[in-house]
Amino acid sequence: MLRVAVVGSGPSGVYTAEALTRQEAVPDVSVDVLDRLPCPYGLVRYGVAPDHEKIKSLQGTLRRVLEDPRIRFLGDVTVGGPGLSPRALLGLYHAVVYCFGAATDRRLGVPGEDLPGSCAATHFVSWYSAHPDEAPDGFPLHARSAVVVGVGNVAVDVARILARGAEELRRTDVPEGVLRALADSRVTDVHMVGRRGPSQAKFTTKELRELGDLPGADVLVRPEELELDPAYTDPQGLVPVARRNVEVLRGWASRPAAGRRRRIHLRFFLRPVAVLGEDGVTGVRFERTAPDGRGGVRGTGVLEDIDAQLVLRSVGYRGVPLEGLPFDDRLGIVPNEEGRVLRGGVPSPGEYVAGWIKRGPTGVIGTNRPCAKQTAAALVADARELLARRTAAADPLEGLRALGQDPVEWTGWEAIEAAEAALGRSLDRATVKIPDWEGLLAAARPTG
Repeated sequence: MLRVAVVGSGPSGVYTAEALTRQEAVPDVSVDVLDRLPCPYGLVRYGVAPDHEKIKSLQGTLRRVLEDPRIRFLGDVTVGGPGLSPRALLGLYHAVVYCFGAATDRRLGVPGEDLPGSCAATHFVSWYSAHPDEAPDGFPLHARSAVVVGVGNVAVDVARILARGAEELRRTDVPEGVLRALADSRVTDVHMVGRRGPSQAKFTTKELRELGDLPGADVLVRPEELELDPAYTDPQGLVPVARRNVEVLRGWASRPAAGRRRRIHLRFFLRPVAVLGEDGVTGVRFERTAPDGRGGVRGTGVLEDIDAQLVLRSVGYRGVPLEGLPFDDRLGIVPNEEGRVLRGGVPSPGEYVAGWIKRGPTGVIGTNRPCAKQTAAALVADARELLARRTAAADPLEGLRALGQDPVEWTGWEAIEAAEAALGRSLDRATVKIPDWEGLLAAARPTG
């Protein structure tokens, strides 16, 4: 039997496990899907906005894969650092596929970026998604004005949640603490700012339009900023999504504000040069940019300050090294060739990668499927050699326990689901996420 460990239970990890069990060249295969968290699904559980129920329903698809009898979910398993080394893990399996994504954010690189009140949008997403690494009370929303730097889908999600009413999210699985913070929020103005023009923004039209559907917020766009974009006057040459984005923004720029309680300001051609304040954020200083004729922008020297007490940067993700694995710091990935990990430029037998840590933080959730299939195909092509060269543990679960791990099995995850459903019922809501490590592990491993 070919025994494989997949590190990471997000889409790339689950798609890899699925591809390995669906291939026919090696019919006898067993896959353990390991995760640092006691809960599966990765960013589908802890990154998709709570009001995006259609995307969150992908959990059902991932669940069906993880319930395959040839696949075993093992949560609360730490690989690298103080936990289990890649070398020790490989000693239990014929092959290991690392699918741990891009765990950190890119920085702005400007003065004041680390002031209190300035942080990565990923922290805000983790907070409202109930990630146990994020303090449940981490975002008291005392700010009146918030600046979101970036014009991708994560930036749109963050702006939308800041501008959405708490009651509108009560039917979702957000923790009670998040609902209370949103109900008490003083935020009236959300500024989403991009350094380039609307035709180069990375958000999708569906996400963009959702801002205009918020019942309690006006969306404000400055026509003079849209007109700086060379494609604004005639967007027909743009790719379809960019053309639709420009058309939506054009419509918003031409309509008057309705005087709602909150305002979302979509700003373009502004580049952050400093986060202002001493003991905390008081604003962001931007430099006006202009198209440089080569698809980029140049600075104009004209400065503009936007008042803010909260700054969330959303300018991209970046992979981080895992102790014991090679890492390309320039690209932010594990060096690989079609998914085979390279050590010193040579494929390392039994070590593979898939997902963002393989190719960088690009694409959408569905992009992970062909990426996973490519890696699985490489592993299957190597299977005969792996089976001949390596001896896997008869039961890797016992080996993990011997190495100091105490995995949460699928029944433990089902116990967490039951506890979250019970929590929701007690609050007269649907399922409500447990937001802390103690609560999750207590649910997964009940005593008495």
